[in-house]
Amino acid sequence: MESKYIIGIIVALVVIVGAYMVLAPGSSNKITIVGSTSVQPVAEKLATAYMKEHSNVKITVQGGGTAVGIKSAQDGTANIGTASKSLSANDSQNLTQYTLGQDGVVAIVSPNNTISGLTKAQLKGIFSGNITNWNQVGGPDAKINVIIREDGSGTRDAFQDIVLGKLANGTKTPFVSSAIVQSSTEAVQQAVSQDPNAIGFISYASLSNSTKALSIDGITISDSTIADGTYTIQRPFLFLVKGTPKADIQSFIDWVMGPEGQAILTSEKIIKSTNSTNSTNSTK
Repeated sequence: MESKYIIGIIVALVVIVGAYMVLAPGSSNKITIVGSTSVQPVAEKLATAYMKEHSNVKITVQGGGTAVGIKSAQDGTANIGTASKSLSANDSQNLTQYTLGQDGVVAIVSPNNTISGLTKAQLKGIFSGNITNWNQVGGPDAKINVIIREDGSGTRDAFQDIVLGKLANGTKTPFVSSAIVQSSTEAVQQAVSQDPNAIGFISYASLSNSTKALSIDGITISDSTIADGTYTIQRPFLFLVKGTPKADIQSFIDWVMGPEGQAILTSEKIIKSTNSTNSTNSTK
């Protein structure tokens, strides 16, 4: 009889300890965020700030590109996918979209480049290969070295859609075949900073003093020109969740869309626009 009591006590202790491990404040809820390398630095700052306030939550943030973010959200391998372009109807199937704000896509050159601005037509000519020398746009007699992002990049898609547009047959105008392809925002910025004859494009949120932003059609990129739409090369930063978010995911997103998260987004040059909405449900 005594052994039965001992076994019963042991079982009870196991149950109590197990419940404590699950419910204790120190237990960790894990959230994974995967996708756009443009959104990644912003998401990392949001995650760090949130974890300081919520010690029981562990958030990991990874890049990979917008295409990876969409797929990761759709197949459930990430709790939150990130994207840096407007989604097509096919891409947005079964996903709930949360618009963090608008980000400008800025054309950059080396600080040693004498050009300070271009027209959108000149920008299209350079990236499509119709303009190949800086002297064609008022610069020195030097070959233009075009640097672009890889397939699947939201920054690339947004720039191609807005600047290059479409051919007569409805397909996207291709980038110049000699363009050098880089796999991240930082790689583009580094390559351009080291080559006075290079030109590339990156997220406004990632712009640093290592490169020079070009004005387009006389409009300099800034918080205000993105907000009022006068700087037209811009796209949304998105969080993507499959279906309806679980409670812990929703709590994090609510925090991001609230005052504390919005303050971080503003400091990271993610701009509120009157044309953007906080969330959109997209289903089959």
